[in-house]
This record gives sequence, C-alpha cells and structure tokens, in this order.
Amino acid sequence: MAAAFHFELVSPDKLLFSGDVESVLVPGIEGDFTVMQGHAPLMTVLRPGLVEVADTAGKTSKLFVRGGFVDVSPAGLTLLAETALPLDSLDSARLSQEIKDASEDVKDAGDDELRRKAQEKVDRLNELKTALGH
Repeated sequence: MAAAFHFELVSPDKLLFSGDVESVLVPGIEGDFTVMQGHAPLMTVLRPGLVEVADTAGKTSKLFVRGGFVDVSPAGLTLLAETALPLDSLDSARLSQEIKDASEDVKDAGDDELRRKAQEKVDRLNELKTALGH
C-alpha cells in the first residue's frame, strides 16, 4: 500500500474533490505524469485529457479535464481545472449529437465572431471525445 497524500481538484464552479489519495495520473502539457507521496515540487499547465485518481481504499475514478494548472508541493497536489467532468456522467450518444449540433452552428454562423465561438465549442467537444477514446 502506497503512502497517502492530500489532493484537491477545483473547478470554477466548485471543489470537486478534497482528500487523501495514493496516486493521481495528470495530463500535463508536456505529457502525462503520476503524482505520489513525496513527488518533487512542480507547476505545469494541464492539457485536455483524463485524470485518474486512486484513493486510499483502492478505488480508481476518472475525470475529463480541460484547461488549468497543476501544483505539486510538499502539502500535496492541487489541480485547478477550467472544466472537470466525471467520466461516468458522460454519454457517448449525447456527446456525438452535441458535436453534430455544434458543427451545424459553425456552418450557420452569421459572422466571424459567432463562427469562431461555435468552432471553439466543436473543438472542446472533440477533445472530450478523443479523451474518452470514442
């Protein structure tokens, strides 16, 4: 059994997780890395991907994250994500329909700004789809 350390996952809306864990797999901008007790201090940017949290009871949970920062310090790991969604809350059929709808919004956009915003939504949804392996 690995030693536990403190982990917090925070989104703009709420504190999604705060507690002791054994390990956290993080999608960093330069590649995935696993944080465990005693990890060297580090700050990096998140890339869209999956965070895998192994708690002290041996249960693993996965979340999709997009945007934000990671801070590893002697006090533990803090992940500040612009978007964080538990994988079990995501539905593949619904995601495919949202991508289709957003793509139609790009085609129907009346000006460049609306088109840009619609394309950003399509890109975010495709990142999520890729992270889910669909």
